[in-house]
Amino acid sequence: MDASPIHDIFVIGGGINGCGIARDAVGRGFSVYLAEMNDLASGTSSGSTKLIHGGLRYLEFYEFRLVREALMEREVLWKNAPHIIWPMRFVLPYAKGLRPAWLIRLGLFLYDHIGGRKLLPATKTLDMATDPAGKPLKPLFRKAFEYSDGWVNDARLVALNARDAADRGAVIRTRTKVVSARRESALWTIKIQNVLTGETEEVRARLLVNAAGPWVDQVLAKSVGQNDVHNVRLVQGSHIVIGKKFNDPRAYFFQNKDGRIIFAIPYEEEFTLIGTTDRDFPGDPHEVKISDAEIDYLCAAASEYFAQPVKRSDIVWTYSAVRPLYDDGASKAQEATRDYVLKADGGEGAAPLLNAFGGKITTFRRLAESMLEKIEGFLGKRGKPWTANAPLPGGDFPATGFDAQVSRLKNAYPFLDQRLARRLTRLYGTCAEKLLGLAKSNADLGRNFGADLYEAEVRYLVENEWAITAEDVLWRRTKRGLHFSREQTAALEEFMRGLSSRHVAAAE
Repeated sequence: MDASPIHDIFVIGGGINGCGIARDAVGRGFSVYLAEMNDLASGTSSGSTKLIHGGLRYLEFYEFRLVREALMEREVLWKNAPHIIWPMRFVLPYAKGLRPAWLIRLGLFLYDHIGGRKLLPATKTLDMATDPAGKPLKPLFRKAFEYSDGWVNDARLVALNARDAADRGAVIRTRTKVVSARRESALWTIKIQNVLTGETEEVRARLLVNAAGPWVDQVLAKSVGQNDVHNVRLVQGSHIVIGKKFNDPRAYFFQNKDGRIIFAIPYEEEFTLIGTTDRDFPGDPHEVKISDAEIDYLCAAASEYFAQPVKRSDIVWTYSAVRPLYDDGASKAQEATRDYVLKADGGEGAAPLLNAFGGKITTFRRLAESMLEKIEGFLGKRGKPWTANAPLPGGDFPATGFDAQVSRLKNAYPFLDQRLARRLTRLYGTCAEKLLGLAKSNADLGRNFGADLYEAEVRYLVENEWAITAEDVLWRRTKRGLHFSREQTAALEEFMRGLSSRHVAAAE
């Protein structure tokens, strides 16, 4: 007889929705098993524009419920993760011939008043002839509106949700693909395969959650055996990163003549992030990459506003992701709803399946709460909703206390220079002290692989955050890849191959 445990919930997908659902569920007392076929946040969740925002332009499509929910989440998330989420002011230059000023003012009035804003400052109007925000722009932009939203380190948000879920008892398996899922009376039997070793095993669960993002329909078709499914519209969003374009800490919201918008955002201290595009994507989400047309589009759109044009030669990095938007039949990619849709299948004796379609990173926590309501409809109630007032790992300090937290770290580890102390606090918050341990000098942190990425940090990420490859560390956990040479990357990859052979199942 099979003595393996039966889990309450099996979650497919280690993006923000899957990890958010796993965290909420295990915190209420459900037993949870999560499988991710690649690295955490390796798909859509690390390819966002990095914003915790209400979605000002969604008001044009009458998405009032979504915008209100997203606006309310801004300060909730900031409070619970002030190391990786912080407020940002956005400058929206008024451009004649595009959206009229009265419409922008109306949208920003709603933005200020329907989301329970408490700490974020309100909208104001800027004279671009005198305000520093006008300096990098063409002189024809004489007026602008400034409003508040938030910034998030998206991939870290996913990793910290997974870490907290694991700390509360969830099983988190990366590089683990779901080969098949079959109903056997009131249970699911899920066959999984470790993609690194090829080993397979079976896991049993009472309920299956499909939160596979762009692969959600593929899971239904190939693993669950539901043929001819079409629930999501795959929309590609691409971004370019260039050298620092302006010194102002504010970001820009640029309107384009085609009705779309792009952002230009201060990024990783030395860079500017520009994006995003919106175009339907017909291929395999694994193979998404920026197109020449998208590069040309982003350069041209930004150059409409900046006094010094953005050229291809300015680009230091690009990234692309596929957004799995719920297919509502919208005629244009940018008009498709960003709201989430949850659908149930099964029940009444058959093991239930719950699918998550669509959604945006800002509303992941509310999506998880909605999913838990559906889960409790099948498995019964356990604990109450709890995540609104629960800091993520490292986030247990005041929302407005980031600089004080940097000072505390510097006082505890006087050998750290200010920049490294700030970077470690930005990534790990109060967990930075766990990473640094008993170190008394930089030498105690081990090998410096470049750009102040020390062996101690790499080991911490392998042991606590499921990092296995250099790409995991450089592009998802730390963004140090922006500062690394090919030789430095190769040296880190070689070091991690030695580590990963001992830590393939790290951080359970």
